[in-house]
Amino acid sequence: MKRLEGLDKLTGRELYIDDLPLEGHLWGMTVRCPIARGRVREIRFGEGTDWSQFVIVDHRDIPGPNELRLIETDMPVLVAEHARYCHEAVLLLAHPSRRQLRHAVREVQVLMDPEEPVFDFTCAPRPEQIQHGQDNVLERLRIVKGDVEAALAAAPHVIEGVYETGAQEHLYLENNGMVAWTEGDTVVVKGSLQCPYYVLNSLTWALERDDARVRVIQAPTGGGFGGKEDYPSLLALHAALLALKAGRPVKMIYDRDEDMAATPKRHPSWVRHRTGVDESGKLLAQDIEVILDGGAYVTLTPVVLSRAIIHAAGPYACDNVRIAGRAMLTNTVPYGAFRGFGAPQTQFANERHMDVIAHTLGIEPAELRRINLLRDGQSTSTGQVIEGGTDRQAILQTALESSEYDDRRTAHTAFNTSHPYLRRGIGLATFYHGAGFTGSGEVYLKSKVRVAGLPDGKIEVQTANTEIGQGAITVFTEIAAAHLGLPTNDVLVAEPDTHRVPNSGPTVASRTAMVVGRLVERACDDLRARLGVDSGTSDGELQRAIVEWHERGQGPLVGEALYEPPPGIVWDEKNYRGDAYGTFAWAAYVAEVEVDLRSYTARVTDFVAVQEIGRVLNPTLALGQIQGGVVQAIGWALTEECQLRDGAMANNQLTNYIIPTAADVPPVRVVFLENPYPYGARGCKGIGELPMDGPAPAVANAIAEALGIEPHAIPLTPPRLMELMTP
Repeated sequence: MKRLEGLDKLTGRELYIDDLPLEGHLWGMTVRCPIARGRVREIRFGEGTDWSQFVIVDHRDIPGPNELRLIETDMPVLVAEHARYCHEAVLLLAHPSRRQLRHAVREVQVLMDPEEPVFDFTCAPRPEQIQHGQDNVLERLRIVKGDVEAALAAAPHVIEGVYETGAQEHLYLENNGMVAWTEGDTVVVKGSLQCPYYVLNSLTWALERDDARVRVIQAPTGGGFGGKEDYPSLLALHAALLALKAGRPVKMIYDRDEDMAATPKRHPSWVRHRTGVDESGKLLAQDIEVILDGGAYVTLTPVVLSRAIIHAAGPYACDNVRIAGRAMLTNTVPYGAFRGFGAPQTQFANERHMDVIAHTLGIEPAELRRINLLRDGQSTSTGQVIEGGTDRQAILQTALESSEYDDRRTAHTAFNTSHPYLRRGIGLATFYHGAGFTGSGEVYLKSKVRVAGLPDGKIEVQTANTEIGQGAITVFTEIAAAHLGLPTNDVLVAEPDTHRVPNSGPTVASRTAMVVGRLVERACDDLRARLGVDSGTSDGELQRAIVEWHERGQGPLVGEALYEPPPGIVWDEKNYRGDAYGTFAWAAYVAEVEVDLRSYTARVTDFVAVQEIGRVLNPTLALGQIQGGVVQAIGWALTEECQLRDGAMANNQLTNYIIPTAADVPPVRVVFLENPYPYGARGCKGIGELPMDGPAPAVANAIAEALGIEPHAIPLTPPRLMELMTP
């Protein structure tokens, strides 16, 4: 099936939020804090501007609590007195002229009394730096399995290592944007966002309104990667506050430099491994410490840390595991959701450490993984028993064969001994990713989907899950059409609008096709049951029954489904034990690199990605997800460095934040091994986050082989490589 919205995007007909026509609207912009931490002493408005022409909003204009409602409510909508990070929002301005508005924002001075900031998340804060609880710890989690100390004491080898990853900018194609207006007593916001009901929740809280008087609509959205999961709630509040005070529609569209400077990033990480192994390389004990930089406020950090520690031990069998995780406050932009959601950070550390173990013991890296990969009947670090029949050895072997791993290693060795300044290497990573919300998350969400039969015999899928470039509209159409036996052009997907669609949960966590798609199937079954039409009927009979229902005036015709967990799933939230996910996707990736010793630049020359994601619903979309994720992860591994100066991003432009271009992208050869999952739509599992997990360690392992070094931190920029290579 072809991508339904693809042609509109390709031809430029798609109307994003900044393209939508508005009459009589104002432009909105934000006045921001100039330092990392301090108390607002005074706000000065420049004398050369007629401020009576501007709408000005500060914290006193917020009808309800001055709190952004996410996991906690520690973050203000607008700074009232104390600010915790540079670029935190202090004032909002609106004006009919965008040019005059830009000038006016520069004419506002926020004068502050500085306070002692904290920037190093790996060091304990001094008393004057504490801003959250007693120790600046935003969240602390722990996993324990077996007796780690006893196993380490008895192990023939104990191998240690510390691994670090940096922040990463989402750099979606479309910047953050939001429009707000009023319709009678209802506040309406429409914008570029992933999670309409997250935004609704924040608006009702801070504006002190019930759901009936707030409406959230998703506009066509040019990419998210998690960056439009949490932040749009804040931007929607800013636009709504301006619109309420102005009595006119307000449009807020960030410029690229503002978007990069003020919005969340991937959490930086520090991970320490202490691993006990026997002579054969079998894992006896894993003692892992994980520290994440959470930034200035809690936002979504607790659930990022949760996924980080659950994935920290990797897809390997080990009877004794201890993982201690904590997330620390720093006076930087709050770190938030990003594709992979904590798992890329800890699996980078684990997969780099597996190669360090292999090199220490003199074992081939592929053989070490072959020895330790989980088999059905064995359990993860949380004690989840792995079942389902996935052949993880076959995934590894397919990756080795597809990449010609052994032959390429031999060829690289010969090349490296003869070439004066180029070095080549090949690296491997095996990994997994839990699909859907962690633990009891899906049960807590109680996601709901409706499928409506329309008067003309067509059906409409009604879900709050959003199309953000990943192909959700196409997949939902394909699932419903296949399940009901309808032509795809007789299936519509409703615009995500909180006044029209039920809360089917957020568009995150690789859950859209697997979890929500399965709800679509069940809602289709419910629709069929309401009509009294069994599954053996032709599509024509079903559509005739829908038309006749409406001709008889029987009212709305809606099939509905509410989330139910797969049988046998048990999770202990307090002790972090049990079934963390309904299922996992599994993968093995192989990267080849070439390093130029004259410039210390590394480039990826070939890439093989083998994964098992259940059944592949749409091969083209699935291929795009894997290839796109691989390229994004290569950027994180090699070039994408968020350079901070006094807590603020100093390289917040596309001229100096370096992402891969088409010239940097190697051939990405993708292989799918199918093993249908019975509780996913048409047998599918999650896919979107998986390809973010494996490329960085595969690339780093390849560089390690090429240069004979052990890199412990990414991105591996030329300065970092030069430092590693300098005696």
